[in-house]
Amino acid sequence: MANSSSPSSADPETGSVLPYTDVKPVGAADFYTAVNATFRFIQRRLGHDGLLRYWAELGRSYYAPVTRRWQAGGLPAVAAHWRAFFAAEPGADVEVTESESEVTVQVHTCPAIKFLRDHNREIHPTFCHHCYHVSTAIGEGAEVEVRVSGGNGTCTQRFAKAGHFPTPQSPEDIQTATC
Repeated sequence: MANSSSPSSADPETGSVLPYTDVKPVGAADFYTAVNATFRFIQRRLGHDGLLRYWAELGRSYYAPVTRRWQAGGLPAVAAHWRAFFAAEPGADVEVTESESEVTVQVHTCPAIKFLRDHNREIHPTFCHHCYHVSTAIGEGAEVEVRVSGGNGTCTQRFAKAGHFPTPQSPEDIQTATC
């Protein structure tokens, strides 16, 4: 997927909508193994609540530049971010669509889950929940909310202005990840 970001959503210094710069056109897939192991380590040390705090802090602090872009650019900035994000993810098969009221990220093939399965890794059971928790934390300061359904390799992530969704996220709507 091409990065079809608008200039208003890109960092003026780097021209990127992502919170990091990288000279490679696509990331290194072995990073997914480290992410999976990190989730497992944090949960073992700090429990499930500690893992939830980690995901929230990751969204609020590391992704703070994304929050600022979403706040300034609205839903078009949300769509630009996800297009750029998944364009850099090796093996991703993702479609990002936007309407006046929502951005939908349809993940046909989650690159992380696919890589972990292809390499016979035990996938952290709540791996897919991190997408909801991190995105929720990113969206808080931009008044953007998310709903996630599916998981375990394919999911739908819907982003809208706060107050758009009539019901809160149900954790049961996000599947447990399995090998």
